[in-house]
This record gives sequence, C-alpha cells and structure tokens, in this order.
Amino acid sequence: MQQITNTLLMIRPVAFRMNEQTAVNNFYQQQLDGLDAKEVQARALKEFDDFVKKLRGAGVHVVVVNDEPFPNTPDSIFPNNWISFHENGTVAIYPMFAENRRLERREDILEILEEQGFVIDEVVDYTSAEDEDTFLEGTGSLLLDRVNKKAYCALSPRADEELFIEFCEDFEYTPVLFHAYQTVEGRRELIYHTNVMMALGEKFAVICLDSIDDQSEKKNVVAHLKESGKDIIAITEAQVNQFAGNMLQVIGYNEERFTVMSEAAFRCLTPHQIAIIEKSSTILYSDLSTIETAGGGSARCMMAEVFLGRR
Repeated sequence: MQQITNTLLMIRPVAFRMNEQTAVNNFYQQQLDGLDAKEVQARALKEFDDFVKKLRGAGVHVVVVNDEPFPNTPDSIFPNNWISFHENGTVAIYPMFAENRRLERREDILEILEEQGFVIDEVVDYTSAEDEDTFLEGTGSLLLDRVNKKAYCALSPRADEELFIEFCEDFEYTPVLFHAYQTVEGRRELIYHTNVMMALGEKFAVICLDSIDDQSEKKNVVAHLKESGKDIIAITEAQVNQFAGNMLQVIGYNEERFTVMSEAAFRCLTPHQIAIIEKSSTILYSDLSTIETAGGGSARCMMAEVFLGRR
C-alpha cells in the first residue's frame, strides 16, 4: 500500500472564474477586481500550464484532460473533489455541494484512463446523497492515510458525518472526525475542506491545530498522527490563508519525493517547517495566485491522485 503516487489527473480549464455557488461557504474566495472573465481565464490557464510543466519536469506523470465549454464548470480545475482512484482498482464518485460543480463529473475521464492502460474494476457512486442535500467532496473532505488506513475529516456543510462513516466502512478506513474553524469577520466559521488546513505526507503531517477549537478533538487527531509515526508540522491560521495546508507529496524521477504547493504557500513557511519537509522530499512550488484568489483552492485541489494499477 502506497501513501503517494507518481500519477495525477488534472483538468485544463476553459472558463475558470469565481464560482458564486461555492462562495457561500468557501471564505477563501475573493473577487479579482479590475479583471474581466477573459483575463481571469487567461491567467488561470497560464498558471495551470506552468504548474503542469513543472510537475512533468520533475518526472511526475500528469494526465491532462481538457475541460469543455459546455456545460459551464468554473471549478473544473479542482477534480479531486468529485473523484478518487484507489490501489484496489476502485473509483469513488462523490456528491457535490454546488449544483454547477456536479456537472464536472465525466464518464469519459474513466475511459481516457483505461485507454492509457489503467485498470478500473469497480465504481462506487455516492452521488445519490445529493437528493438528501448530503455531501462528501472527495479528497477535499477526506484526508487518507492509505498506509495506516485512517481517514481524517473536518466536518462541514460539504462533509457529512454519516456519509464519511459510510465511505470508511466501504473502503476499510478508521474514521478520525473533527471540526476545523477559521475566523471570518470576527466569527468562527467551519473550514469548507479538510485539505485546506491539513496535508499528509509519507513521514509528516501539516496541520493547523489552532483551527480545531474542541480540545478533545484536537488531542484525538494528534494521537492518531503520532501513532502513525508522522512528524507534525503545525501551521498557523495566517498560513492556512496562504494555502500552506494545501500541499501534496508525489513521486517523480528515480522515485524522488516532491512536496507540491503554491508559491504563496512556500513563501509563508518558516525555515523550521521547510526543514522538516525537506528531510524527506524536495519542495516544488508554482505561482497559482489567480486560481487561489478566485477559486479559493490551491495546488492540492488541482491534483487528483491516480493509484490504479496498470495492465
């Protein structure tokens, strides 16, 4: 069982913009003043292409699928929220909070992967939960410790407890539940996705412990991470706002480990935090400022890990 992979699925955007349907509970999204829709898309596309080029330059296998102009899917650049790929040949399809994000789900993506030799044995589809206004947004909501079979989840309007437990039963993970908050205009609001405030590498865990207000929940999360042998890198809420929690470890040339993040995330890390990451991997970062500002997501959200076996 591997924690990290050398293969990523990424969706190249055609109509990226701030999604008004997700902004209701993604407090990281902001308007890009002075830019029209074409400029926002052009900047996001450049950031995407530069990012893919860096990943491929490091030896990461990136499967790029072009988004389509219709239907209108402004957040298609974040595929990890609707699909996940597992070593046992299973694909999971997830229920999405925003109605226009449900349009991102595409069967042809499975066909594209199969054409490249990946083996899909089963599809587990949770999307009927949308009928009950119940959601679980993929590896945005779920942080999977694949080696130790633990799943971490910060409950929110986009991460339902019962559905999370159902996933853990289906995929045989031990559930680790908690609530994570951010301060918005003086109020404590639930963070919309777990992967904004937490990341799991092979040997380390990046986490904003300050966001877990309940002390018993915090102790439980820390106990699980320590039990799994992770070096804990505690980040601040200010660093979360720079997407320092939204990183992903991947495999490149000659099995070299890379920890991938945005330039904003890298710039806000302390030398001590960088040193812990660099004990076991090389940091790779790219400018994603347009995508972060308008989309409220960053590097990790753009990469759907592919763990499927090959023919």
